[in-house]
Amino acid sequence: MSALALLGMLPMAVLAQASSPAADLGPEPGVIRWMVRDVPPHFAYVAGRPPQRASDLGNGEVDGYLRLLIQHMPQYRHEFLDAGFPRFEALVRQGQTLCSPLHVNTPERQSWLYFTHVHPALISRQLVVVTRRELAPRFEKFGRQVPLGELLQSELVGLLPRDRSYGPKVDAALQGAGPRAPKTVVTGRQTHLLAMLLAQRMDYTLDYASAVDEYLKSVPQVPGELLKLPLLEGASTALATYACSRTPEGRKQIEAIDQAARKLAADPQREAWIQAWRGAALDDSERQRLKRYLDERARGGPQID
Repeated sequence: MSALALLGMLPMAVLAQASSPAADLGPEPGVIRWMVRDVPPHFAYVAGRPPQRASDLGNGEVDGYLRLLIQHMPQYRHEFLDAGFPRFEALVRQGQTLCSPLHVNTPERQSWLYFTHVHPALISRQLVVVTRRELAPRFEKFGRQVPLGELLQSELVGLLPRDRSYGPKVDAALQGAGPRAPKTVVTGRQTHLLAMLLAQRMDYTLDYASAVDEYLKSVPQVPGELLKLPLLEGASTALATYACSRTPEGRKQIEAIDQAARKLAADPQREAWIQAWRGAALDDSERQRLKRYLDERARGGPQID
């Protein structure tokens, strides 16, 4: 999945179901505080408001699976914290125990987060190069799929959100590019970069094709002005991961999440929940890949990094 790094002006954290000022110091035993973020179509706030309870969660790839997973964790009460990636990291590094369904597993993040994987990254996490239609001739030299290494060596100017991970293949290429790597900027939402692209602030950015489609729905006055070009390394993230703070309580919570993922994989009603979760969004090959993963997950033991 899967993953997804945003942010600019950091909003005040919105903690659902907090009963006292002390709640911001960390959850009491038996409570999981989930980082949530409005990043449609993967995780979308219903009516524009952060979820207050699990029943408020939408049915995208991330929020829909989280709602299913929570059903297999009745031993916990679930609270939701509306926060961006930098604020989440700051709180975790201050010692708070939080969990996230939005973080991609990276070696650096393993120093402060535990990870477990929950399902294969679906086609909605296919990365593309996003550019303006007027610049299409300048991308023709790359062929049908844009090799990131060649793109980074070109004269084209990219801009990316700061601290976002795109998965191991893309992250490695960006790090290896050194000073030729695109500059990064702190943004309120990833879609702000798409607006900057339309405003000719750069030549391209990287994003999920489904996220670009969702953005274009909100700006119907510019249909066709953005192009999505296949990226050779587009399937950079193999597995959707969940993360919790690398604290003693975070270890217990990631173990509970891992166990819930295995229960969900082995659920006798698996066909029904897959249909309710993804439905027609899965083609036959992706559905079979998901089922193979779930079969292995149900039979296997804990998978925690």
